[in-house]
Amino acid sequence: MSDSPAPLADPHLVFDPVDGVRDVVILGSTGSIGTQAIDLVLRNPDRFRVTGLSAAGGRVELLAEQAHRLRVRTVAVAREDVVPALREALAGAYGAGAALPEILAGPHAATELAASGCHTVLNGITGSIGLAPTLAALEAGRTLALANKESLIVGGPLVKAVAKPGQIIPVDSEHAALFQALASGTRADVRKLVVTASGGPFRGRTKAELADVTPADALAHPTWAMGPVITVNSATLVNKGLEVIEAHLLYDIPFDRIEVVVHPQSYVHSMVEFTDGSTMAQATPPDMRGPIAIGLGWPQRVPDASPAFDWTKASSWEFFPLDNEAFPSVALARHVGQLAGTAPAVFNAANEECVDAFLHGGLRYNAIMETVTRVVEEHGTPAAGTSLTVADVLEAETWARARARELTTSTATSTAKPTERTTAEARA
Repeated sequence: MSDSPAPLADPHLVFDPVDGVRDVVILGSTGSIGTQAIDLVLRNPDRFRVTGLSAAGGRVELLAEQAHRLRVRTVAVAREDVVPALREALAGAYGAGAALPEILAGPHAATELAASGCHTVLNGITGSIGLAPTLAALEAGRTLALANKESLIVGGPLVKAVAKPGQIIPVDSEHAALFQALASGTRADVRKLVVTASGGPFRGRTKAELADVTPADALAHPTWAMGPVITVNSATLVNKGLEVIEAHLLYDIPFDRIEVVVHPQSYVHSMVEFTDGSTMAQATPPDMRGPIAIGLGWPQRVPDASPAFDWTKASSWEFFPLDNEAFPSVALARHVGQLAGTAPAVFNAANEECVDAFLHGGLRYNAIMETVTRVVEEHGTPAAGTSLTVADVLEAETWARARARELTTSTATSTAKPTERTTAEARA
């Protein structure tokens, strides 16, 4: 291990640490990560100052309100058609005659904003469209607080080629936990990483018992409040498979030394086992503001960023092995992670299409991973990861999405239509 490259995320190698107020750009500001990050910033004006916000463009009123409260320099939206509505919303928020922030618009707006002058870029965009902003932030020398796991997973070699050691600080709760636990030892002392999974809403069910679950069932996560795609990924444990790939890329630990264990309470967010037999576990009540604070503030900690445990109250913490037959996604993710190249991009894109089909009643739950597996198999062995380009990733994703749609369409006739109520809940 000592001869391997320095990891992308290393608590001992903080990239460009500075004191005082940090200028921050938040990508995906109207989403779950973005809104919680803004809450954290507003409670800590002596530590953070937001200079730019980006969003897809579906919630311009919220975006304008955020821009006004934070007094940002720049606002970016992916949809050019919403610029008039955004200008109107900003004018209403700022008041008559007030100077409005600069507006960037179009599919490259977030990428342009990610390279703007700041200390830290928080990438809270959902999906592989976050790859270009991730690369832009790294190439511009920004510290990257990474909540957009897909950009690292689909573009691993590309990200590793431009990121300096310690330049990425992970914001996923599991990887923020590993990041903190790794601070207690050296890389040579690490025996394995243990990534915890809540088990989602279907923990304990067999594959046969999952055959008829509905979108409403899958969206009823017992612990976390997330968007529909991420929530379904938690139900299938695809999110945990993606996190295994992410852990490999962030910490340069081989796949055979990264384990997944089911922990229903979601108190322990992940663990590091060291060669002397000791295990360091990072634990807090489920709340994403803690990992966000690590991403924005490290190596300093932000006081009261998230709730703490009341140790005077009794509680039970349970751990169970992963059922790979009911949840084959983790094993498949390991496989595509080892294939590298464009295989992770194919896996992720095919899954997103299948989840969309499931949420809209066009695919059975168990058929999600069956279809993704078939798309991965048809893709075959990718080219060597060292020669990967952004164009390769986009081409592979386009093919995987098209092929997944073909397969989901062909199976739609055998899928029972959800009730009107279930469909409405799935789209909410």
